[in-house]
Amino acid sequence: MSFQEIIGQDIAKQMLQNGLRSQKISHAYLFSGPAGSGQMKMANSFAQALVCIHKGDEACGECIQCRKMKNGNHPDFHVIEPDGASIKIEQIRDIQRIFSYRSESGNRKIYIIKDADKMTIQASNSLLKFLEEPPAPAVAILLTENAQSVLPTIRSRTQPIVFTPPDPQKMAQILGDEGFPMPLVRCVVHIASDLDECRELLAENWFAEIRNVMLQLGKESAGRGSMSLITAQQKLFKGGLGDHIEPVFDLFHLWFKDMIHIQIGRHESIVFIDQLESLSKVATTRDMQHWISCMSLAAECKKMLRSHVNPQLCMEQFLIGVSG
Repeated sequence: MSFQEIIGQDIAKQMLQNGLRSQKISHAYLFSGPAGSGQMKMANSFAQALVCIHKGDEACGECIQCRKMKNGNHPDFHVIEPDGASIKIEQIRDIQRIFSYRSESGNRKIYIIKDADKMTIQASNSLLKFLEEPPAPAVAILLTENAQSVLPTIRSRTQPIVFTPPDPQKMAQILGDEGFPMPLVRCVVHIASDLDECRELLAENWFAEIRNVMLQLGKESAGRGSMSLITAQQKLFKGGLGDHIEPVFDLFHLWFKDMIHIQIGRHESIVFIDQLESLSKVATTRDMQHWISCMSLAAECKKMLRSHVNPQLCMEQFLIGVSG
């Protein structure tokens, strides 16, 4: 993958490509940012540019070194990820052993550590020594969503590269150009973490069904009646959508946020813009504090769901709460 294929992250790209152009490459980098911000894609692009025989600021994609990277069999490139809940000292020792041998191409050896904040203390200390005294020229790329959870002594020995959340508007434009329905696109770019995940959701028939059901539940719950409980029972749990309750809470969160946008006149920020007429009628039935409380309730119910609370119970508690 080339740098140009990565959406956004212009500052991170510029820093890495400047280093490639000047051949001033750090021995270690710390990529930090939210999930879906493209850290792994950027790390792969950077690693491929490092091994490319043309030594430019972008991998050619055609030379033998690039082809080995594409095929996943480059002997000087390795990826470490958590074994279970953590990265263990044995995994760091394995990479130290592998890197004790000379590079096949004579170039730097490269390793990526995914979820670097999940290293055990022993693994972190072992890596620290390896960063300070690698047996051969090497480049380490550490990836994390939380840089502060990485050992301070490791942070001090790495060049920080900060990633920002993906831009929903840019993703929406790309997905719209690809022919996906915009009412669904406007929702999915706020739920999924990157373009690939967006496309996966948009390809699922159930996502459009979930959105329709959520809109019906929203309108019914605003009427302070019990009809929403019956609809949830029939269309979600008896309708075969019971395995997809978490996105319902995500969509409700966006729906409540739209109510606030309507109240403060920020129509350009509305996600459910195709529902503007009905949204406008509902938005004024409650004050802003109510919609803020509903957003909090949606987040809490989603958390309960992840803690294995019964999905139907979560949904019923939620609908009763928002109808009050």
